[in-house]
Amino acid sequence: MSSAEPNSTSQPEPDERVVRRAVAGAAMGNAVEWFDYAIYSYLITSIGLNFFPDSSPAARTLLTFSGIAIPFALRPLGGFVLGPLGDKFGRRRVLSLTILFMSGATLCIGLIPPHTSIGVAAPLLLVLLRLIQGFSTGGEYGGAATFIAEYAPDQRRGFFGSFLEFGTLGGYVLGAGLATVFQLSLSEQAMNSWGWRVPFLIAAPLGLIGFYLRNKLEDTPAFQQLAHGEPQSVPFGEMLSDNWPQILNLMGIVILLNVADYTVLTYMPTYLTQVLGISEAESNLTLIGIMLVMMLLIAPVGALSDRIGRKPLLLTSAVGFLVLSYPAVALINLRAVLPVTLGLAVLGVLLLLMLGTIGSTFPAMFPTKNRYGGMSIGYSLSTAMFGGTAPIAISALITKTGNTSIPAFYIMAAALIAIVPIVLIPETARRSISHPSEVPGTRPEFAPA
Repeated sequence: MSSAEPNSTSQPEPDERVVRRAVAGAAMGNAVEWFDYAIYSYLITSIGLNFFPDSSPAARTLLTFSGIAIPFALRPLGGFVLGPLGDKFGRRRVLSLTILFMSGATLCIGLIPPHTSIGVAAPLLLVLLRLIQGFSTGGEYGGAATFIAEYAPDQRRGFFGSFLEFGTLGGYVLGAGLATVFQLSLSEQAMNSWGWRVPFLIAAPLGLIGFYLRNKLEDTPAFQQLAHGEPQSVPFGEMLSDNWPQILNLMGIVILLNVADYTVLTYMPTYLTQVLGISEAESNLTLIGIMLVMMLLIAPVGALSDRIGRKPLLLTSAVGFLVLSYPAVALINLRAVLPVTLGLAVLGVLLLLMLGTIGSTFPAMFPTKNRYGGMSIGYSLSTAMFGGTAPIAISALITKTGNTSIPAFYIMAAALIAIVPIVLIPETARRSISHPSEVPGTRPEFAPA
């Protein structure tokens, strides 16, 4: 198999100020997505009372968590539709649409009248808007990761790629912080009546900022080099046949990423309060504190992956989740502040090793012409099957078995699966992904930078 000379076709790397603007624009979409997950998770009691008032507390929790799981039904469709469009017409155009759909749907959720006013139409509208979010997010993550990876200098792709998940944590901290402030400052009646709506309305300006940042940029140098300014025809069947090994490997890693992500960030507030009986203020502040520390450390983790490689960090995370999840959850189950904080910190550090690395790992698994589509399809399929369903599955299993260690077992099973593809994928640190020389039907070639 021959390899083209990368430097003969590559364009000069963009100015670092342009790279930073590209990173900010891409990360903002991830922030909007996880801002929505945060406010939905932290305000789950108020949302349940507004949309499912006649259900028992346990049934209301499951029904409300279904609002997190339901959007993932359309997420693969979004990946299959929007991903290839991003390869054909450009990353920036599709990403500009996804952020508008995501933020607009979140805004509209805050405007839905309660069940007491419009009856069954209220939960139906909630489901419809969550489905719109699911479709748009199917094309968001793969495009945002591709956008950053294709703008970032080869030697610093890990550092800049880590800011994609900085956006995840930032959006989640902002949403969780707002929800906590409202819960502490408003009466229970005011919170359940109108206070829960305000964080949803804030999604609108966040989305507009992201849309502005994305539209101020040219498309990525790698896409422009491949496309020469013209839309590219990327046959869907060819994309799948050429990239199915990479798609399967990505799906295996994403199983652990999203099971850990949605368990620690989305389900844990409910686990601490409703399962373990810890106060909302204590659980929220502890989780927000851990996420703030993760935000401080994620860029150094990304930079570390530039030095020692992506695979060592990913493998450490997977093995760590396999070995340490049960002890960490056992500490959390002690219910005291110190062991709860320590247990959450262990899970947070292991998750951090993945979050700081995947933004540079996943895009490099695919050739330029199929990068957006291949990544979006693999990521959205795996997330739909194993990520978004994690909170509702864990909640149902705890309700049925009474075993509060279920979160640990769930993460450990995902870790066992993820170790295999992590071992199989090639190391891509410090290698160029910007030249368009690929051989159909083979693993993409990575030329030394």
